Amino acid sequence: MPKSRKQKEEAVQRLVDKINSSKSLVLSNYQGMTVAEVQELKKRMIEQEGSFNVVKNALLKIALKESEIEGADFTDYAGPIAVTFAKDEVSGAKETHNFAKECKTIEIREGFLDGKVLSKEAVESLALLPSKEELIAMTVGTIKAPVTSFVNVLGANIRGLVVALKAISEQKS
Repeated sequence: MPKSRKQKEEAVQRLVDKINSSKSLVLSNYQGMTVAEVQELKKRMIEQEGSFNVVKNALLKIALKESEIEGADFTDYAGPIAVTFAKDEVSGAKETHNFAKECKTIEIREGFLDGKVLSKEAVESLALLPSKEELIAMTVGTIKAPVTSFVNVLGANIRGLVVALKAISEQKS
């Protein structure tokens, strides 16, 4: 049964709200994906606090015009489009890219990050960046390394003293 104009307007408004509340979006061609593959990618995105949705091109075109995205041009799109919405900058691109490597039937078209358009290549390079948690861990490790080395140097002097005192006590006994 076809949707009424009111239902379509509500769907567009939901899409606009989702677009504006997401930090990043990835548009992809999902043609050839099985239902199980779509469900798997949806599950992965839910784990990352995002979502993967199949969207009608006409509704997406209207939603992109009404959203806060600068320079969104929808003239090149033909074929089925799916949108990966993500609350952070990297997870949507990373999950879609990783799934595209495994599945081979999904193809990244372009993306949007903080209201700006990204090319396919930019989305793929964004996907190769470490996640926020990994970057924080790297930074903490970098900050921690000199302190750890300093503690080891100080400990070496004390260990040397203990070994010398133990050798002297064994010599006297």
